[in-house]
Amino acid sequence: MTADRALAFWITGPGQGEIRAAPLAPPAPGEVLVRALYSGISRGTETLVFRGEVPPGEYARMRAPFQAGDFPAPVKYGYISVGEVEDGPAGLRGQSVFCLYPHQTRYVVSAEAVHRLPDGVPPARAVLAANLETALNGLWDAGLRLGDRVAVVGAGVLGCLVAWLAARVPGCAVELIDVNPERAAIARALGAGFAAPDGARGAADLVIHASGAPDGLAVALALAGFEATVVELSWYGNRPVTLPLGADFHAQRLTLKSSQVGAIATAQRARWTSRRRLALALALLTDPVLDLLITGEDRFADLPRVMARLAATPGNTLCHRIAYA
Repeated sequence: MTADRALAFWITGPGQGEIRAAPLAPPAPGEVLVRALYSGISRGTETLVFRGEVPPGEYARMRAPFQAGDFPAPVKYGYISVGEVEDGPAGLRGQSVFCLYPHQTRYVVSAEAVHRLPDGVPPARAVLAANLETALNGLWDAGLRLGDRVAVVGAGVLGCLVAWLAARVPGCAVELIDVNPERAAIARALGAGFAAPDGARGAADLVIHASGAPDGLAVALALAGFEATVVELSWYGNRPVTLPLGADFHAQRLTLKSSQVGAIATAQRARWTSRRRLALALALLTDPVLDLLITGEDRFADLPRVMARLAATPGNTLCHRIAYA
């Protein structure tokens, strides 16, 4: 590509994507030119978008910060990019940064749109920042307390990060629940216990659901103790969800609560901004144990094939990283 061109990944139709040329203007005052090093695939949301499963009523709310095009397609979508500032304000030139930008080789954004990586956070790990920010907001919404017995249903990237955060709270006993027994070793490394759904500990003080499957949410309700809260972090797109609310849901006086990263959790909203929340997520990424959550890497040129594979058969993939260098 020439100095005024870049390459970007576009979703062109349900289950289809391609690499396209993208115009690249020189940065104006107050802007930065970023050369991408890595991007990450948000497996839950991005594969729903790739399959064309965003409900029409959610088109506006589901727009990513730097999205181009409109749902269902063609659309340039994504929000996990780590790169190096090639041009811009002197204090940022040469710095490694995180940006909520789609999959693209180089791009120009406002200097306020990038977040410098803290010392001790390698660019290759920083692709976890957006998921960790969602996990933070979910636990804020949940109102986690010292000593809680916590069940986290779904050991994908988001569930693993929720379990890792909760296990760092003094006195909390955290159990990560998943149908895949290979997640047990990761759960232990993150400081949590592990169980299959039929062997999980019940009577939880707090249950977080992050499996992305309606059956997982039914498991979450079954694990909740009397007057406990079940927080739903999964997003289903246009799929209907059926729940067993006629069982002991009412007798247990359970609360089913949604959480979504687009708004700061209510208890923090008066004092926190999205920028402060993302800065906290980045600062927490110094722990090398989190590298266990990055289970695959491919080149940017292979992204159309990789996205199609993950949308069809995700297998054991947690975070899948895309490399640009």
